[in-house]
Amino acid sequence: MSTYIALLRGINVGGNNIIPMTELKAMCEGIGFKNVRTYIQSGNVVFESNLTEGKVADKMERELDSKVGKNIHVVVRTSEELESVLAKNPFRKENPAKTAVWFFTDPVPGDLLKGFIYQGPEKIKLLYREIYIFYPDGFHYVGFHSFLYSNIP
Repeated sequence: MSTYIALLRGINVGGNNIIPMTELKAMCEGIGFKNVRTYIQSGNVVFESNLTEGKVADKMERELDSKVGKNIHVVVRTSEELESVLAKNPFRKENPAKTAVWFFTDPVPGDLLKGFIYQGPEKIKLLYREIYIFYPDGFHYVGFHSFLYSNIP
């Protein structure tokens, strides 16, 4: 049985797509996941399952659509993969409170930033299925986020 971390995109952010964690936990238990735990109101959930990563994501997305009526994208990582994401952080020496990781289901295209006119002080690094971003001035610059949302499903 594998330990998985499911990251639900766009849940409980800015008052949108509100899903109580008790409801998310019950939904995950109802579809057969074991030892289900949620983290604050984040939309992140940890659990165990014998299913593959892809089947876990598919099952959760179908259940969210059916039970909550929302089309929510779910990104799944094993606990080992998440440890690797932390170990590979190219900004380990920077302030962790100003560092973020964007998670994707598929590999991030190597040419993603081609044509992007970079205007902020952020440092950006693409690594396989993650994009690491260091925000030296804090998380206020939205140009790169808008670019990502319009260029990656």
